[in-house]
Amino acid sequence: MNAIKAIVPQDAPTPARRHILLVDDDKIFGEAVGKTLRNAGFQVTIAADFRAALQVLEATGRLDLLLADIVMPSGVNGLALSRMARLRRPDLKVLYMTGYSIPGVERQALGPILIKPIDDVTLINEVEHALAAT
Repeated sequence: MNAIKAIVPQDAPTPARRHILLVDDDKIFGEAVGKTLRNAGFQVTIAADFRAALQVLEATGRLDLLLADIVMPSGVNGLALSRMARLRRPDLKVLYMTGYSIPGVERQALGPILIKPIDDVTLINEVEHALAAT
């Protein structure tokens, strides 16, 4: 994956001030996505499953975005994780990703979903868009 520098409006916080919790059970994929986001200037914490993600949520001060895989083998998927996360942090933004096909109706209900494999430009653009959403 190539490093991408995101274009941010002058009055917006810089990416370095944005902290992303990335949750994916595929270690190689998670590390690649984390590297791309770090190269774009974001602070990234990677968790391999919902338990590790909840520990990060409890132990970390500022978190701006939960970037979660929808399908995880740990018994709690990304959708359930996001509900648990928002109970702890109601203002936390969420962006989902998956390597599986999601029916159109479900996709509309969930909002934007990144489909794996994800190219760097799409990743950075969708993360920026999710962070900017109100």
